[in-house]
Amino acid sequence: MRWQTHTVFNQVAALNNSNLFLSDIPLREAVSRESAQWDAELLASIGQQLGTAESLELGRLANANPPELLRYDATGERLDDVRFHPAWHLLMQGLCANRVHNLPWQEEARIGSFVARCARFMLHAQVEAGTLCPVTMTFAATPLLIQTLPAPFRPWLKPLLSDRYDAHLQPGSQKRGLLIGMGMTEKQGGSDVLSNTTRAEPLERRGPGEAYRLVGHKWFFSVPQSDAHLVLAQAKGGLSCFFLPRFLPDGQRNAVRLERLKDKLGNRSNASSEVEFHDAVAWLIGEEGEGVRQILKMAGMTRLDCALASHGMMRRALSVALYHAHQRQAFGKNLIDQPLMRQQTGRMALQLEGQTAFLFRLARAWEQRSDAREAAFCRLFTPAAKFSVCKAGIPFVAEAMEILGGSGYCEESELPRLYREMPVNSIWEGAGNIMSLDVLRVLAKQPGVMEMLSAEFDEVKGQDRHFDRAWRQLQQRLRKPHEAQARDITRQLAHLACGAQLLRHLSPPLAEAWCRMMLDPRGDTLINTQVLDDLLLRATGGVG
Repeated sequence: MRWQTHTVFNQVAALNNSNLFLSDIPLREAVSRESAQWDAELLASIGQQLGTAESLELGRLANANPPELLRYDATGERLDDVRFHPAWHLLMQGLCANRVHNLPWQEEARIGSFVARCARFMLHAQVEAGTLCPVTMTFAATPLLIQTLPAPFRPWLKPLLSDRYDAHLQPGSQKRGLLIGMGMTEKQGGSDVLSNTTRAEPLERRGPGEAYRLVGHKWFFSVPQSDAHLVLAQAKGGLSCFFLPRFLPDGQRNAVRLERLKDKLGNRSNASSEVEFHDAVAWLIGEEGEGVRQILKMAGMTRLDCALASHGMMRRALSVALYHAHQRQAFGKNLIDQPLMRQQTGRMALQLEGQTAFLFRLARAWEQRSDAREAAFCRLFTPAAKFSVCKAGIPFVAEAMEILGGSGYCEESELPRLYREMPVNSIWEGAGNIMSLDVLRVLAKQPGVMEMLSAEFDEVKGQDRHFDRAWRQLQQRLRKPHEAQARDITRQLAHLACGAQLLRHLSPPLAEAWCRMMLDPRGDTLINTQVLDDLLLRATGGVG
């Protein structure tokens, strides 16, 4: 006899073949509002390509097949290389072809190119986040290297600014595209880089652009297959920044030994390593003792990328959850029509509305940072954004998992990978305490920052009582800020920045709902039906 135990029904297929840009109305509005409308057609094309089943499968494969350390070749020669799955290389090709690593640094860059690049970065984050690590470091290092690249490496500028991805193991001068990594932290110090012990001695002369010999180690050496790294080491003049190429100008391999690859919770597709420098040769960037100052020139951009990546993954989690809720039935209705589920997904969509508006306001400030007020906005709100958005991502993805139920907890779903990936952006480039203390430092020492805050927030004063009350309370706390309150102050600053943007640009009912949800200390309140309908339509591109 043939037995049929059951018929499969009321199951939701994977979300694929959607346009990641066109389905996100808040993102489309932010891109247009912040001077990057000229890129909308290309962003729609990128969104369509990234939303395909093929692209999503590349993201899965790159994480299911993590990189492999190759210490030696077949003859026993020291190799110190990393082997990646082909999916990694295909994803990297797409990132470089879309100039996510260098768009604003092009000579012909248009107004809004920083904003456009942020949108492209955010779209890629929805498919695979590990590949964003080499991209963000290259992006942050490039403007510094354009000004300070040592003389033997000046020919690198052309491939550094190209749209090519070149994974060949050969000197940078022979490649069509280049990537730059970073190596800052050591075992004994972590974020306390002043405790670094790696030593640097000049080969001949001291000074900017001169060659030094490095002896020491790095506990986290990001993307070891990069063509060069910017590293910190102690020179006679203090902690200094050095340009450490993978190959020396004569074509010989530099003396950088890969000890092992990190076995990480998430970020599995990306290689993070421990290394030792055995008389490795590196070139001084800037003056001796200026290492921290040089690194800080890049830290703001890498921190912004942490927030953008977390937001992109949150957006993907919401998309998957909404797609499921629109099709899965329970108790006689689609999940999305159940009142409690509608409130839950609406609140998640509302949270992303505020983050989207805030992050792209911040992207515009980065583009206009030659202006003193915009520079102050960047300096204060970049660490605040990294703290608030990256922290919010972990429980947000957990909420999305609950909407899918047990299926969302299984590896066939995208959500477990997103959940594992989320904490890295809170940790990398400075954990939450570091970000919060940085915010307090800016408030105390950055010229013009309080005037900038007043101009930003007073402009929308009187439009919403929740916003006004929260701003008054924060002003009182800022008169005598205490280090123990740094996290609360940072979170409140970020929430007010989100609220200010929504009060400026969104419909009053939607902006009021956001301020009530995020700024009312009394806790949760229901979102009315009309606002819910509007939120869910905006979150699905006007469909659903």
